[in-house]
Amino acid sequence: METDKKLEQLVEKQRAYFAKGETLSVQRRLQALERLEKALRDGEEELCRAMKADLGKSRTEGYMCEVGLTLSELGYVKRHLRSWSRDRRVRTPLAQFHARSFTVQEPYGVVLVMSPWNYPVLLTLEPLIGALAAGNCCVVKPSAYSPETSAVMARLLRGVFPEEYVAVVEGGRQENQGLLAQKFDYIFFTGGVNVGKLVMEKASAHLTPVTLELGGKSPCIIDEHANLKLAARRLVFGKYLNCGQTCVAPDYVLAHKKVKDQLLAYIKKEIVRMYGERPLENPDYGKIINRKHFDRILGLIDRDKLVWGGKSSPETLQIEPAVLDHVEPGDPVMQEEIFGPVLPILTVDSMEEALAFVNSRPKPLALYIFTQDKQVERMFLKRASFGGGCVNDTIVHLATSAMGFGGVGNSGMGSYHGKKSFETFSHEKSIVKKYTWLDLPMRYQPYTKMKDKMIRMFLK
Repeated sequence: METDKKLEQLVEKQRAYFAKGETLSVQRRLQALERLEKALRDGEEELCRAMKADLGKSRTEGYMCEVGLTLSELGYVKRHLRSWSRDRRVRTPLAQFHARSFTVQEPYGVVLVMSPWNYPVLLTLEPLIGALAAGNCCVVKPSAYSPETSAVMARLLRGVFPEEYVAVVEGGRQENQGLLAQKFDYIFFTGGVNVGKLVMEKASAHLTPVTLELGGKSPCIIDEHANLKLAARRLVFGKYLNCGQTCVAPDYVLAHKKVKDQLLAYIKKEIVRMYGERPLENPDYGKIINRKHFDRILGLIDRDKLVWGGKSSPETLQIEPAVLDHVEPGDPVMQEEIFGPVLPILTVDSMEEALAFVNSRPKPLALYIFTQDKQVERMFLKRASFGGGCVNDTIVHLATSAMGFGGVGNSGMGSYHGKKSFETFSHEKSIVKKYTWLDLPMRYQPYTKMKDKMIRMFLK
């Protein structure tokens, strides 16, 4: 109860600050983003050390996938913020003559950002960038599963923002429940499907709009016409990055029967090329976030179908890249999102069979198709439903600020990145400014045949 009371006071403190209009001017928003950018640059080394402690991320991977991407997003938003914030004039219908119609962007107010542990910097700060750019106050709740990184981010953010503007709430389930009991103006959640459902349920009590960035089993389809060597390299990169703990990682492979064996040989070679014969001895190979997930992932590895890797170290919470062949749809590894370094390979007789397989399952967050056949490419892009994806690559579609990123169906709702982030945390007001020198009488009673004729003429 004491925690809930403190959280309620924090939200009210932010609501009072927002009511003063302190966050509204574009100049103040840009200044906030610049302070965030400076804090991120100054804290880069500390953040990378924390991510190494939490997830075993190498210095290069920590910058490439987290700090660097966040800085790139910051720069993009700063360059375009003035343009996005302007009122937009739209066409006024003749029936409303004489008037000017336009839209006005306004912030929601006090928003909540709840982030996961797998990319603790990127998936915390990118939504925060959108919230600040739109002019909101924000409560940030990083994951308790990545405590070192969460603690560093909390120190950095508290060093540049007063808590009435940006507040960081650390802690676990009790704090999560306490925050979801509060009335926010918008909630942005990244995490698993089950918790996402809970967030949506709690938000409904206050009719709070939400963005849910969830996950799912993202397929990777390998056509018989694919460049197999390159496909294997890009597949291995996307699958085993962050030890498979990536929401858009290829979850399973649907390989055409004509090329499956050759693809498998290339996959094995690429794993050795990237991680060595003994990946657990590679200092740049990461670890599973905690023992619970470590045990769960090991439980998905069918030793009878294991064709590469799969060794593990309970002491370091590491699992080698594992490849499973001859996998069937009913196998345990196909019943849940793996979120670990295990790659199941299924064989299909045709691309139509692969499409039917994908469409018979919940809509995934991502889909990847490797092919040189434009008809096959078009078939998946037009007939399969998924959040986003790549043709002849994996996961890189999320690394651009020029396109939105988000899920569909079970994999989430709403999107962000770049302008989409600004729009996500903004409400667009539609305004008609009516001039007073002319007032058409046709809309007023008493109605006449002439007025009826004029109405029909104007509303054609």
